[in-house]
Amino acid sequence: MHHVIVTATFEARPGKESELRHLLTSLVSPTRREPGCLNYDLHVATESPALFLFHETWTTKEALDTHLQSAHLQAVLPRATELCANPPQIKLWEGIA
Repeated sequence: MHHVIVTATFEARPGKESELRHLLTSLVSPTRREPGCLNYDLHVATESPALFLFHETWTTKEALDTHLQSAHLQAVLPRATELCANPPQIKLWEGIA
C-alpha cells in the first residue's frame, strides 16, 4: 500500500511573511501527533521568505481527510487565507518508484 504524499505551498502577502510563518508553524506539533501522520514538515524557500511548503506523508487518504477536518487546522485556515497573496496550492502525490 502506498502512502499519501501531500505538498502544500503558501505565499505570504508582502509584509505578512513573519505572521504567516508563525501561523503555519503552530500547525506542526498538533498535526504530528495525529493518527496516520508519518511526517509533517514545514519549509521556507531559500530565495523567498514569503514562500512556504508543507511536505506531508500520511498512512491513508482517510487519515489525511481526518486531518483536513481537525479543529487546529480549521481554526488556522481562514487567517492563513487572509495572509496569503494567492490561494494555497495543495497537491496529492503517490509514489511510483
